[in-house]
Amino acid sequence: MDLFMIFFASIFVNNLALTYFLGMCPFISVSGDLKTAFGMGMAVTFVITLTAGINSLLYNFVLVPFEVEYLQYVAFIIVIAATVQVVELLIERFSPVLYINMGVFLPLITVNCAILGLSLFMIVRDYSFAESVVFGFGGGVGWLVAIMGMAGIRTRLRFSNVPEALKGAGITMIVTGIMALGFMGFAGMVNVQ
Repeated sequence: MDLFMIFFASIFVNNLALTYFLGMCPFISVSGDLKTAFGMGMAVTFVITLTAGINSLLYNFVLVPFEVEYLQYVAFIIVIAATVQVVELLIERFSPVLYINMGVFLPLITVNCAILGLSLFMIVRDYSFAESVVFGFGGGVGWLVAIMGMAGIRTRLRFSNVPEALKGAGITMIVTGIMALGFMGFAGMVNVQ
């Protein structure tokens, strides 16, 4: 399959946040501020790209040859956790303000189902190493696009006349649904499963 098509599809057609609704906890919680949302999106993009490549190699060159594919969940979570620890240390070292703004949601990238879901999707779709890395990068960029879009909308909603009953999580979920409908418009453009 063409790498560009995998990249495009993973951003728009198969967006992890808005098509599969994976990684919604940090998506909803951290999308209140553009700067923090961008930092979280970049962290997720880095982690998801790196873990996609490592998990692809791990699956194809360790788990499959030794016939221990049933350990893929444990192995993938260990790789994700190690990668998140490195990202957390880097952010704490180079951007303490971003580290404080992300709070508990930065270490929660470890259990972000979007990252594990992407690793499992690449196995089900039988992607090569290059396809897995492109799929991971596209999935991260798609998640970044979704969280930045949500952060921009939520910034504007602060100055809007939102009914009291919908303030907070209510309007955020409605906006997420509308954004998902917008991304569904890309369905059928690329036939990627």
